[in-house]
Amino acid sequence: METMTEKIELIWGADDIAKIIGRSPRVTFHLLTTGSIPAKKVGGRWVAERGALIRFFMEPAA
Repeated sequence: METMTEKIELIWGADDIAKIIGRSPRVTFHLLTTGSIPAKKVGGRWVAERGALIRFFMEPAA
């Protein structure tokens, strides 16, 4: 459960998500549309939570 001291930081748009994960916008858009990274489309725009992205990429590969 989240405490009041934890802050959720949302990253809006495929271009900004690409900067966070260190990939090109084109590759990031592909990852988003295939559901390969933890993000959602809200009002026609991609959004991801920074912490969720970092946790996702820190997990061991399956």
